[in-house]
Amino acid sequence: MQPWSSVPVPSVPGTPRPLRLFDTATGEIRPTGAGRQARMYVCGITPYDATHLGHAATYLAYDLVHRIWRDNGHDVHYVQNVTDIDDPLLERAERDNEDWIVLGMRETALFREDMEALRVLPPGDFIGAVEAMPEIVQAVGKLLSSGAAYRLDDEYPDVYFRYNATGRLGYESHYSRADMEAVYADRGGDPDRAGKEHPLDALLWRMARPGEPSWDSELGAGRPGWHLECSAIALNRLGIGFDLQGGGSDLAFPHHEFSAAHAEALTGEYPFARHYSHTGMVGLDGAKMSKSKGNLVFVSRLRGDRVDPMAIRLALLDGHYRSDRSWTADVLTGGAARLARWRQAVKAESGPVAEQAVAGLRERLSDDLDTERALQAVDAWVDEVLSGRGDDHHAPAVMRDAVDALLGVRL
Repeated sequence: MQPWSSVPVPSVPGTPRPLRLFDTATGEIRPTGAGRQARMYVCGITPYDATHLGHAATYLAYDLVHRIWRDNGHDVHYVQNVTDIDDPLLERAERDNEDWIVLGMRETALFREDMEALRVLPPGDFIGAVEAMPEIVQAVGKLLSSGAAYRLDDEYPDVYFRYNATGRLGYESHYSRADMEAVYADRGGDPDRAGKEHPLDALLWRMARPGEPSWDSELGAGRPGWHLECSAIALNRLGIGFDLQGGGSDLAFPHHEFSAAHAEALTGEYPFARHYSHTGMVGLDGAKMSKSKGNLVFVSRLRGDRVDPMAIRLALLDGHYRSDRSWTADVLTGGAARLARWRQAVKAESGPVAEQAVAGLRERLSDDLDTERALQAVDAWVDEVLSGRGDDHHAPAVMRDAVDALLGVRL
């Protein structure tokens, strides 16, 4: 798949600050991206609906990671998947009496438009599960051969991964077995499937059913399970032990746990990623956003209402990426007001020297993406400008470029 278009990233004067980020697996804020090349995998969309604000908040967080790594001189290799074949996509297509391929292509195109409007730097590899089918099939075959997977003795001999194949399931999310079993069915698992050795065993290959899309392979006609696509796509582009796997907090289990377990069983090496990062959930007016409640706020709808994407970006950054938070009309109003003030300030003929404010911006972003305090660092400089203080004619341009490069906000 082709990713969306990129934007130029200005260079920023001063000294970059290495990124330290909370690691779900260790429960600590730790350094990231130590090598010349920084490698990141972020789980992508299942394209059966438009980009809602929860999606946007997640991709903005890892866009900041991308930008901070670039500021530190890293060559960033960023990979993102698209789950363009899975049950939710097929169910939505059936509900709406629509071709699942057309639905997936349309929503993926809309996602690209939303990401481009929000100025999210694109991944170098943007890979659909359908596109990666040969490598997924190869991975399933290898897991079967090693004994990490088995077939059901059933009319449909689906292939399942033994949940305890590596002996490490749970190291990332810290879920107990009871916690895992309590949420598994609600997060894409099938604990009650007859014939499985254990309720937590994860689907690797679903044999073809009448009326369902399938792909011919040496495994038999079928389609892949959800978790393995990320294992295969990441391993084949980033290798084992890449720097960061990211996604929403609802992916920590089962998706990220099983993606890691599959990859570690395939390679015999550990860990899948050196850092596991998860973003909080975004609610609406104090209630959790969900498709079932019908209270999702879509980026495309806001854009259609002529809301400036930079106001959306600033509104979403005004909250810590790991925190569950609520989207309200006031949050968006605040983002739009901040954007207007910042744009007014960088149009001034002069202002206070910007280097200290830029250093503060870098320092706060490098500290586990503390965007709230990062925005406040820019606010303080803006207040000085709008109060008529400072006579550095270069300062507005320096701050404009720093906000662009590090926060992704075009002023």
